[in-house]
Order: sequence, then structure tokens, then C-alpha cells
Amino acid sequence: MSKPVLQVIIASTRPGRVGRVIGEWFYERAVAGGDFDVELVDLAELGLPFLDEPNHPRLKQYEHAHTKEWSAIVERGDAYVFVTPEYNHSFNAVLKNALDYLHQEWQHKAAGFVSYGGLSGGTRAVNSLRQVVSSLKMIPVVEAVNLAFYPQFVEDGTVKPNDVMIGAADAMLAELAKLTGALRPMRLAAA
Repeated sequence: MSKPVLQVIIASTRPGRVGRVIGEWFYERAVAGGDFDVELVDLAELGLPFLDEPNHPRLKQYEHAHTKEWSAIVERGDAYVFVTPEYNHSFNAVLKNALDYLHQEWQHKAAGFVSYGGLSGGTRAVNSLRQVVSSLKMIPVVEAVNLAFYPQFVEDGTVKPNDVMIGAADAMLAELAKLTGALRPMRLAAA
């Protein structure tokens, strides 16, 4: 049996963002863990317009090529880690839009979070995000990576993790692997 697919989804799209660097660090950590086939998905590269499908996502009757492409990407995943900044005590609109495009593709899959920001390390964004992914029938894990005052961990375009970050990443990956295996029968039954 092949390994489950973990998609590391980078939410930030703004110029000068640090999300790509943080996402690449986590991607490398996940690959090294060996429990998943890992894919890096960058919403800046995807470039979804604001939701423009005439039918409700629950129907899965997509008309636009960009939606069909996004659906195929997400359908391929068995679990997700969302790499998100915190904007005004929540996550960004680009991520909300990407989540709202689809419905069935997200169901019965595990979700984890790598967040970054100032004092809170993006935890307020994750709290908001947990509600949204739960409504899409994803199962969020408790373990997370939160980078408070993130510039101290980024040097010359790479993340310089400390032991706390590494431990949090490994704990989250272990929990995602367990939950992904447990949810597999539900995903197979739905297919």
C-alpha cells in the first residue's frame, strides 16, 4: 500500500511573504519523517479568483478549469497542513476562498496547522481556522507549530528552527499519521 499524501498548503500570497520559507521548512521536516508522500501547494501559484462557480461546492458540478484543477489537487490529498499567517486575529481571505471552493474533497481528512505572527504566533488564526475546517468535515489535530515573533527564526531566506519547533512539528506529524490511517476507511467508503 502506498503512503498517504500530505499536502502542505501555503496560505500567504502577498509580496515579501515569509510563508513560503516556513512552508518549505515544514515540507522538508515532513519528508524526513517518512510517514507521508508530501506535496507543497502554494496558493500564490494557484491564483484562484474569488469564488466564481455558479453551483454550490457540495454538488461538485464545477464549470471553470481553475476549480477542476484545485479539486484534483485537494482530492489527491489524504491530510493537510495549512501554513498560515495571522491577519487581524484571523487567517487570510485567500485561504478562506480556497477552502470555500470545495466541499466533498476535504471530508474525512486530517488537518494540522503551522502558524506565524507576532505575540500570539498565529494561534488566533488557527482558532478561527479550526472552526472552518471542522465544518468541512476535516478533523483538526490538537498539535500545532506556532511561531511567535517569527523573524527570529528566519535567516538568509531559511528557517532556523529551535528544539520547540522541531518537537512540535514531529508531534503534529505523528498525530496526523495516526489520524489519517484511522480516517482511511471513511474516505474509502465515501469514494
